[in-house]
This record gives sequence, C-alpha cells and structure tokens, in this order.
Amino acid sequence: MTIKTVGVLGCGLMGSGIAQVSAQSGYKTLVREVDQPTLDKGLARIRKFLDDGVAKGKTTGEARDRTLANLCPTTRFDEMGPCDLIIEAIVENADEKKAAYAALETVVGTHAIFASNTSSLCITELAAATGRPDRFVGLHFFNPVPIMKLVEVTRALTTNEETYQTVFSLAQSLGKEPITAPDRPGFIVNRLLVPYLLDAVRAYENGLGTLEDIDTGMKLGCGHPMGPFTLLDFVGLDTTYYIANIMFDEFREPAYAPPPLLKRMVLAGRLGRKSGRGFYAY
Repeated sequence: MTIKTVGVLGCGLMGSGIAQVSAQSGYKTLVREVDQPTLDKGLARIRKFLDDGVAKGKTTGEARDRTLANLCPTTRFDEMGPCDLIIEAIVENADEKKAAYAALETVVGTHAIFASNTSSLCITELAAATGRPDRFVGLHFFNPVPIMKLVEVTRALTTNEETYQTVFSLAQSLGKEPITAPDRPGFIVNRLLVPYLLDAVRAYENGLGTLEDIDTGMKLGCGHPMGPFTLLDFVGLDTTYYIANIMFDEFREPAYAPPPLLKRMVLAGRLGRKSGRGFYAY
C-alpha cells in the first residue's frame, strides 16, 4: 500500500513533532486538534523548531517553507477523510482514543490504516475497538520526535502483514530507525527504562547519594546522555508514574511498582520541566 496523505490526531508535544517529520518527508499532512488555540500553539512549536534550524544552518529557508506548506491544520474530523494513514497522538486514555477512532471511522476510507502513538496501552484492545482491527498498529515515537531516531512498531494480534510492512516502511521514510516491539506494557524501551528510573528514585529515598551525584555518576560512569532524575523531569513524572502503574497491573512485579516519593511528587504537582519543578527546579 502506498501512503500519500498522513493524518495526525493531536498537535501537542508529540503530535506536533510527528506532523513535522511527516511534512518534512514530503507527505501531505493533516493535523487535527480539539480547538484553535491548542492547534495554534502546536503549529507555533513546529515553526520555532524549523526557524531555529534555519538560524543554525541545519536546514534552509526553502526546506522550512516546503514543510509548512505540506501541513494542513484543522479542528474538524471530517477534513481527515483523504488520509491513507492516521497517527493518533492524543491523551493517554483508552476511552478518549476509542472515541476518536469512532469519529474517524465515519469519514475515512476503508483502506486507511490507524496507528497509535501510545507508550503503554494495549494495541490489541485499541484495534478491537475499531472497524479495522487488521489495519491497526502501534507506532511509538520518542520525544523530541524531530531528533530521536527510534520508532517502536507494535502489531496487534489482528494486524495483517501488509499493514505492518506499510507502517514499518513509512517509519523508515520519515528518517527513523523502526524496531518491532511486542504488544506488552512498556513495549521494549519503557519495559527496560521504567524499572531503571523507579529504582533510581528508591535508591535516592534510601540515601544512596544526592540527586546531582546520582545523575553525574550515571552520565560519566555509564555514558548516559542524562542522569535518571534529569530524564524523569524531561519525560514527566506523571507520565512515568502512569506507565509504571500499567506495567505493575499487568505483571505484578515489584520492580514496576511506583515508589512512594514518585507518587507524592505527582500528587504535589511536581511533574518536571513542564510544571517548572520536579526533582529539580526550572
């Protein structure tokens, strides 16, 4: 199957990044948000990223303008009709996602593929809620999308081979390095990363060292680009807490249980960079 027009549901941090790389790769890209102010904020994020790239000599003004010309912003579901592939990147809530798929089903062609950028929800469950379970797949990008090369491609039990191959090739055409991940909570990356982050919080609670010393130790001792607490603040403590709870509910292994400090920080609204304070102040 040939993909010519890509749709993106959501123009938040992840959705705007996905829409940007799609448009940069030459696809006509329809991006939908719930209201105009939220849509404008996402489009401004894309433009700033591209403008910064021009200023730093990483891209040209012509390439920036071509990318922006490929973007078709909307607040309406019915304008998503021409899409061959729709990548959903809305709130991490199964009921909200299923409602969005139901709205899409009434406007897109039967050939269209649905993909979810979920980082933790069951792909088979989401696929089963649509009228095209054979044309549904997980397509998990990483933040910041324009920079991070990895994409996890996850098949539902019902995903057919053509859908999988089409989406895998699409990810490659976006300049990404796709890997195949199982339909289990956390997929591959978060299945390994989240227990590491949770263990860092437990170690800090138990007096292993200061935040700065633990972060510096993992950066300089293990070659990580950032330490666990800097990474937690970047990802969002609420996001990590949410994924950890889903993983613990599925596997019931202590390694996936959120430590008390993480829970209390989320309850206090200390979510990391996006709230201005997490383990560090911003």
